[in-house]
Order: sequence, then C-alpha cells, then structure tokens
Amino acid sequence: MTTRWTADDIPDQHGRVAVVTGANSGLGLVTARRLAAAGATVVLACRNQGKAEDAAAEIVRRSPGAAVEVGRLDLGDLASVERFAADQVARHDRLDLLVNNAGIMYTPRGTTTDGFELQFGTNHLGHFALTGRLLPALLGTDGARVVTVSSLEHRRGHLQLDDLMLERKYGRYRAYRQSKLANASFGIELDRRLRAVGAGLLSVVAHPGYSATNLQFTGPLLPDRVLAAIGNRVLAQSADMGALPQLYAATAPGVEGGSYIGPGGMGEMRGHPKVVQAIDEANDPDVARQLWEASERLTGVSYALG
Repeated sequence: MTTRWTADDIPDQHGRVAVVTGANSGLGLVTARRLAAAGATVVLACRNQGKAEDAAAEIVRRSPGAAVEVGRLDLGDLASVERFAADQVARHDRLDLLVNNAGIMYTPRGTTTDGFELQFGTNHLGHFALTGRLLPALLGTDGARVVTVSSLEHRRGHLQLDDLMLERKYGRYRAYRQSKLANASFGIELDRRLRAVGAGLLSVVAHPGYSATNLQFTGPLLPDRVLAAIGNRVLAQSADMGALPQLYAATAPGVEGGSYIGPGGMGEMRGHPKVVQAIDEANDPDVARQLWEASERLTGVSYALG
C-alpha cells in the first residue's frame, strides 16, 4: 500500500451500487460524495430524510449527473432496518458495497426503540441486523464488500458479554467504547465466517483516527463538546482525510478480508490509510462467537452462511 493513497486513487465505480449509513454529514457524507464522483450509484441511508435530501443535492451539485438515492434508515429501530433492507433488495438487482458508517457517541443513558442500550443498539446491533438482512444481495454480487467503521476508542473498550446493556454500571464513555469494539469484532468475525464457507464477499474494518466531524457535538454533553471543539482545532484532521481509511477499505484493489485500516500517522490519529491492528479482544474468536450469538438473539437476525 502506498503511504499517500488519496480519494483520487479510487478506481472507477460505474455500475456499482453502494449503501452508506449516516451519509448526510461527516465521514458518511464524504464517503458518499467520493463514491458518487467515481461513478457509483450511492444510497444515503439516513434517519433524517430532510438532511439526507440536502446531502444528496449537494453531491449532485458537486458531481452533476451523479446517481444518488435517499433511503430512510433508523438503526435504533429494527423494524426500520427491516423495511430499509427490503426496499433496497426490491430496488436494486445487486449490492456491491455496504459501508456501516453511522454512529452516535458519548450519549447519556438511553434506549433504542427495541429497548437496547442506545449506543450499543445503534452502533452495533443496528448494523449487525442491517448487514444480515442485506447479506443475500451482497453474496450475490461479485466483488462485494462490507466496511464497518470502528474507532480508536475501541482500544479502551471491553465487551461486557454478561451485561451488554450495561445495566449494572453505565458510563457514556464505557458504552461508546464497547460499541466500537463490537464493530471491530463483528467486522473481523464476519470475514472469518465468510472465509469458512468460501464466500467471495469481503468484510473489512476501518477507523478514521481523530477527525473533526459533527459526531462530537450531536450526542455528547456540554463538557465533552467544549473539549471536542478545542481538540478539533489543535489535533484533528479533516473529515475528508478521516474518510480515507473507509474509502480505501471499500475500493482499493488487493484489500484483504478481515483487515483493519486506519490512518498511518503517529498514534493512528491522522494521515493516509494503511493496514493497522485492532486490539486482541477484537480478534479473539471466542469473544466474537459470544458477541455474534448474543447479537443474533437480540436482533432476531441470523446469517445464512451454511
């Protein structure tokens, strides 16, 4: 991998269909914009339809003729996930790329529509269910990929397998870190299971380093937002740079399934994409199996992998 891979290196995407969750702002918007500019038909999978329509219009202004669609998806509502997936299968005869990008961060204790802890339910369980429901379309498309976006914060996380909803001891940082570790574990385990049945679909994990996006301001409490504003000015890289690892994972030739892609600079906080390493817990097959079984039980979604 070159140490200076940029969005200009994205291969031609004409004829490919990509779903990007949380594509109305931040890393998701940059990812959708770049994929559309390269020729892909991009579905902006977002909870807020108005913001998604505005994002779609912006993409088309930047790339006249771009093929952009909007689909309503609330990852905190399993019924919404099911409806969105069914609609995509009906609309498209192929699905080349699913970017599990959307997320919330450092929110006060709350629950999803289905009663799950808000950050774990949205960041992990919603994407687990979405990927499972879109799996037949992905498996039926040659060269398809699933990219799941984790975070540097997964390194400070731990999966409370006997208390995934953190009912015994909740902390907003703890919940976010667990959800991002779950993202990494899921993406790696999905590839492990795909390889076991000889599937051509690739599952790759990526993280954006420390990137300035609206994620730091839409969920966290005021003290966190103040610190984020300072950090964004002093340390953070742009959203355009932060999106490069997931764009690389999604499009670069030669990417291996199960890879973890992040910025190549000091501490993986910024820089051009490279293959990095998730923590041992994210790579532990036994932990992944337990998380997977719990996710299937909680969401009611099972993966048809033979």
